[in-house]
Formats: sequence, C-alpha cells, structure tokens
Amino acid sequence: MEVFILKTNYKIAIVGSTGVVGRTVLKVLEEKQLPNFEYSLFSEVNLDIKAGSTTAIIGASGSGKSTILHILSTLLKPKSGEVIFGGKNLYSLKDDELLKIRRQDFGIIFQAHYLFRGFSAGENIELASILSGQKIDKNILERLGIAGLMSQKASELSGGQQQRISIARVLAKRPKIIFADEPTGNLDSHTAADVMSVLCEYVKEQSSALVLVTHDERLAGQMDAQFRLENEKLNQIRG
Repeated sequence: MEVFILKTNYKIAIVGSTGVVGRTVLKVLEEKQLPNFEYSLFSEVNLDIKAGSTTAIIGASGSGKSTILHILSTLLKPKSGEVIFGGKNLYSLKDDELLKIRRQDFGIIFQAHYLFRGFSAGENIELASILSGQKIDKNILERLGIAGLMSQKASELSGGQQQRISIARVLAKRPKIIFADEPTGNLDSHTAADVMSVLCEYVKEQSSALVLVTHDERLAGQMDAQFRLENEKLNQIRG
C-alpha cells in the first residue's frame, strides 16, 4: 500500500500505532504510478514515523512538502489509498470521528498562525486545552518565553510571538503527533533553538512524534531522520 501522487487521483497510505517509543505511528507507502495523462507531484514515497521520533522533510519550494504534511494530517483528502492511524483507516471514518482524532491526537503548526485575533494569547491557548480536555503546562509557556503575554490580544503581538503562541496552543492539546510547516520561520536563531528544544523534548517525554517540513537544512539535520523530496521522490538521507 503505497502512496502519494497528486492531482485528482493521488494515493496515500499511513500505517501504525502509538504509545511506545520505537513503535510505528505513521507509515506512508507508494502504490503505483497514475496513467500518463495525470500530473504526478510525487510517487514512490516510503515514510515510516515512529513514536518518540523526530522527522524532517526538506525540498525546493513547490516540490510538495506542505502537500505531504496536509495529507498526513488529514487536511487534504486523497482520492484513493488508506491512511491508518491507531489501527483505523482515517479516511473511512465519519467526520465526527475524524474531527475527534484531529482535535485530540494531532497537533498542526502552520506557517500562518491562525490565531483568533480578538482573543488574548491566553484565551487562544485555553481554547485548545478545552477542546482536547488537557491542562495547560505552564512550564511550557515559560520555556517558550510567552508566560508574560497571556493577557495581550493576539493582534497586538509580533509575528514571532504569535508563532510561539500557536506552538503553545498545539502543545496544550498533548498531541500524539505534531505536524509542523516551517515552525521556526518567523523566529530569530536564538528563539528558534529554544522552540525546537521544547518541541523535541516534548516528543521524547510523551513518546509522541514530530514531522516537520522546512527549507532549513541545519534544522533538518537536528532531527532523528531526514528526507528530501526531489524529482517526485522522497529519498531518505539518514535515520
């Protein structure tokens, strides 16, 4: 069961379980090429994500990195194939079942922050906590350097501050898998290092998993596994 071809008939399969370091939590496999009249964005993709691991996908702009992330996180539905998480084919689930998994098990860090601008920073984070039924870890707020921003409106914050609020909002859910699209893109190098330290430590402590896409090869090199999306193929560089 293999995966990833984009157009109207791209295919995807993710296989796995959660909870134990080293156990597979996500697996992507490639099936077959589409007929020649279809436009293939990527094929022959084989990606295995394990609990307690961090994975980076790098590639040129327009290569399909964000598309892969959206498919993995169920934001972009494939025409065929399977996405299996926790023993369930996600795309065969009812909308309310899929929404529950997305709210409770998946955390998505976008390039755009998607904060409620009329809410305070604290209210944005609290909303995620309420929807997931998890308590906010105040230590994470301290480590992200945003504990003193909780009463400020999201619209009053800088881009870097908004990015850190959005990351705290994701971590407030205690997700099993974090999908991150250029998570440090709006941050200076020092703050970016602190943020990645928080994310990676969360993954190890919670036996979660992190999948990120980035242009930053230095950042990608810090992950446990690294893949490059190039010429329609996802090649494993290391890990």
